[in-house]
Amino acid sequence: MKKNIWSGLLGITLIGGLLAGCGSGSGGETQGAAADGKTEVRLYTYGTEEAYNWTGTFAAFEEKHPEIKMTLVQLSPKGDTQEAMKKLDLAAASNEDMDVIMFSDPGSYAQHVGLGMAEPLEPYLEKDGYKVEEDYKIDTHIDGKVYALPGKFNSWYVLLNKTMLDEAGLEVPTDWTWDEFAEYAKKLTQGEGAQKTYGTYFHGPQNGSWTEYMKLMLVNQPDNSDFLKADGTSNLDDPNFKKTLELRWKMEKEDGSATPYETMLSQKLNYRNEFFNEKAAMIITGSWMTTEIGGTDQTPLNFEVAVAPIPKNAEGDEIGYSPVTTDFVSVAASSKHKDEAYTFVRWYTTEGQEAQGKNISSWKQSGDDKLESTIDTILSGTKAPDKVDKQSLVDTLKNSKASKLVPPVTYQSEIYKALSEEFEKFIFGQQDVDQTVNASQERVQKLIDSNS
Repeated sequence: MKKNIWSGLLGITLIGGLLAGCGSGSGGETQGAAADGKTEVRLYTYGTEEAYNWTGTFAAFEEKHPEIKMTLVQLSPKGDTQEAMKKLDLAAASNEDMDVIMFSDPGSYAQHVGLGMAEPLEPYLEKDGYKVEEDYKIDTHIDGKVYALPGKFNSWYVLLNKTMLDEAGLEVPTDWTWDEFAEYAKKLTQGEGAQKTYGTYFHGPQNGSWTEYMKLMLVNQPDNSDFLKADGTSNLDDPNFKKTLELRWKMEKEDGSATPYETMLSQKLNYRNEFFNEKAAMIITGSWMTTEIGGTDQTPLNFEVAVAPIPKNAEGDEIGYSPVTTDFVSVAASSKHKDEAYTFVRWYTTEGQEAQGKNISSWKQSGDDKLESTIDTILSGTKAPDKVDKQSLVDTLKNSKASKLVPPVTYQSEIYKALSEEFEKFIFGQQDVDQTVNASQERVQKLIDSNS
């Protein structure tokens, strides 16, 4: 299977031209010792300089490990993870020298583990004497083995245009339900046509990506918060999967308080622009946006911003559960310098997160006592930190809880694509909610059966 995939990729025309655009690392050059005798370690990533501060991060690492020279291979200048994964696959197909690889989601991580691209890390973990599930907030095991260490700890939250909330006489929520979220969206929707501001904007699903928006009412519970259960069986019979679809239909089709899905696709909308251009008063997104909520050169901030937790399903539920995303940082199985690559991976996912100064860390030793100072550092890198309700941000992140992680399966991306296709049929009125749930269950079960 692996051979066929890479053979197919090698047959793509203009592959050399595509790879030439991979980034600052010289894509086709042969790797070896740097001119000064240091070992060169090449990091393949979608992360941009603005979002990840690679210059400062590499400088901090090289100061501690002067025997290693880090080289950045930027796979997408705009941080587009889908573009980056395509270029990563092309780079692998042409046998480029890669040492460290970053994956943005469990699906792409599991898929590339299945292709044999990531090195098992057990020998290194045993040598250093720690367990991933004990040392980090996120467990990265696949089929009982560890192929990556987690970088940032990005819980999801709700970004609010606080200026609009104040004008509507609405408080910044600290504990709310999805019903209340929908009511807020109705009250915040204003105007008509091109001048309309929607109460909220959902950025997915899109062709198998951003499927978090299909499980809004699954994610805020401690267990069974994903499309599959921990034992690999389908979780689509959970009533909250159907309720999420019903919520999406109600807000878009009945209340008119959510940006139309068709508009999102046809106009290729971006959640940043929708929020910062005041086309949507609220967006559900990940805390990677903390680096941007004070405004950037690309997205200036012209209003007050606040943060709220992901809504819960019912009044009696505990607030704070949300999807949690991370960067899965792997040693490339093809690396000629695995020890040095692992040295960077371990450093980067521990003290390196603090040196980077852009994200909350998944490393448990970076605790709540450092949270506020980390947020101060992150906001200080934005253009208008004074317009951010920092306390609402601190409180939301401090109270965020990760649901029990469901280990990704190697065919995760196929599940996402199938569910995304069924959602489109639903939201375009081609099938009702019950038909969508049934079709989704059938397609996912076929994938489970064929991969068992």
